[in-house]
Amino acid sequence: MKKFLYNQRENLFLWSPVMMAFGVALYFSLFAEPNIIFLATMFILGIATIIAFRRRPFIALFACFALGFGYAGIYTHIKTVPMLRHDIHGKEIMGRVTEIDTGGEKTKIYLNTKNFGKVRVSTTDTIDIKVGDTISGNGGLFKPKPADIPHGFDFARHMYFKNLSATGYLRDIKIIYTPDSAVYSVREPIHELSKSFLTDTLVLGYKNALPDGHRDTWATNGMAHIWSISGYHMTLIGGWLFILFYFIFRLFPRVIKHVPARIPALACTWIGLLGYVFISGAGVATLRAFIMATLVMAAFMFGRNTLSLRMVALAFFAIMIINPYYVMTAGFQLSFAAIFGIIWLWQNIKPRTPNFKALKYLYTAVLTALTATVFTAPFIILHFGTIPIYGIIGNIIFLPIFSFIIMPLVIIGTICALVGIHTPLEIAHTIYNHAYTIAERLSQIPYSEITIGNIPNTAVILITTGLACLILIKDDTSFRNFFARHIGPFSAVLLIGTGIIICATNPKPIFYISSDRKLIATPIDGKLQFNKSHDSGNYFAFDNWKKFNGEQPGTENLRFTAESGVYTISKKDFDIVYFKNFVSLSKNFLTLCENPRIKYIASNFDINSEKCPDKIIKTGGVIYKSGKMIQIPSNRWWHNRPE
Repeated sequence: MKKFLYNQRENLFLWSPVMMAFGVALYFSLFAEPNIIFLATMFILGIATIIAFRRRPFIALFACFALGFGYAGIYTHIKTVPMLRHDIHGKEIMGRVTEIDTGGEKTKIYLNTKNFGKVRVSTTDTIDIKVGDTISGNGGLFKPKPADIPHGFDFARHMYFKNLSATGYLRDIKIIYTPDSAVYSVREPIHELSKSFLTDTLVLGYKNALPDGHRDTWATNGMAHIWSISGYHMTLIGGWLFILFYFIFRLFPRVIKHVPARIPALACTWIGLLGYVFISGAGVATLRAFIMATLVMAAFMFGRNTLSLRMVALAFFAIMIINPYYVMTAGFQLSFAAIFGIIWLWQNIKPRTPNFKALKYLYTAVLTALTATVFTAPFIILHFGTIPIYGIIGNIIFLPIFSFIIMPLVIIGTICALVGIHTPLEIAHTIYNHAYTIAERLSQIPYSEITIGNIPNTAVILITTGLACLILIKDDTSFRNFFARHIGPFSAVLLIGTGIIICATNPKPIFYISSDRKLIATPIDGKLQFNKSHDSGNYFAFDNWKKFNGEQPGTENLRFTAESGVYTISKKDFDIVYFKNFVSLSKNFLTLCENPRIKYIASNFDINSEKCPDKIIKTGGVIYKSGKMIQIPSNRWWHNRPE
């Protein structure tokens, strides 16, 4: 064991950001908010332990966990985002436009308001609005909601870390004040002149510019990453810019006589990528990719290995320090899972490739796509509840089309559109339409996408730790025992296998209730049925609950009826009662409260009773066949931050 631990010393640096990320994830996954003094203690204790035991790396490694936990909590408490407490309707909303996301039927406008903080509103008005304008209109704002299911996507947390206080709608918009043109964004003229949804998505970074249904089709084919400006786009554009500037500087021998051509070429490439980040709206995924690209280019300039696990770990740590919440986002997890997996494959496994060039490229592409699919699969299921079965085929078919045809045409076409030439963009749209037709047919093949359902947090931890063991544990061929020589893969198989077993045996809930207690659902003959077919306040809960139940989202919302305003969900060992209206509540509550078979009582009205306080459901959550209820956290800092 001592020999094994000694051999792992080289990889302990790689484990440090991973352990810190586990600490961050623990903080964000808690059901209750820890005391700020406790968080500060963990943070200080983590730093002190790392300094004191820097020569004992295994102790320092566990201190990284405490450091991540404390740092995430302190960072969260330092933020001052005024979250909206109650929904508002029919209110005049006025603010300065900071960002516009154009495309689709609705335009999303980000406003800095005096009374409500920064908000995002949707509008169907066709008025010409520009960044920097002060506008007003009649609208409504909605309080950010917590998750629909335990450990699900917490929209309130997401809004808090995007510095948004509320979302809503705006009508009858009027422009109050238009400032000097110097404050206008350059994005709007590009959008107006190009008139292309490909430019809007691939250059400007608009989120809702794709035609209806296209994003879902591409996601089914494993190509969802194309429409979020991230590492893929940075790699393509960075590569093109580097080649361009490299050959330009090669034309000046007097310059490269003293300085290698790659150095000024990389500097110009970095400036070009910085401009691309600005034009694309500087989204979270874009900034993360830019930081990664900056570290890679810096390593290349100084002659260091640019594609190494150490470099990826450094980028992982840097992004986590900038904002620890990134650890919980799908983009962060998918990006680094894919990068870690691909580098591990080609630097540790080093598979043999065919000598014939065409076969070599095809083999490399297939193996790389397969590795990325395997390493990202747990996180795709975690965040989206589904997995694209034909994702590898989709990437093999469509990535070359987008990389070498559509993307170059869109970039060139966007530049040409500024001077009135639209031919390159028209060609790009024609090729896109043909590619989409193929993608649509591929997505219609049976079992192109499978709904998996929920992954328990325990399974996520085990699977993630298993992948980390596979990548980061250094095997030692000096051991005679076969297991000892390959402890990394064996540990990965054990942990990942246990996680899969937990997922397979994880029971499905028999009752769902939203955090505002207005929407409930229960499975009948395997299909969820709801107390209402539509609820604007819980719009996403319908599909999220269906995924949790292993159903295909987007299907018809089935309803079950109530007798005398009382919904009764009868199970083998107990009943659950939900009151639809106040009259039925006042007439039946005491009788049902005294009924020993009734285990839970719920209503969208606040209920307090000394006779059966344990039966009353006061928050959202799910109930299992055993009678156990898991509540949805709704009292974290981003839900109830003090004013």
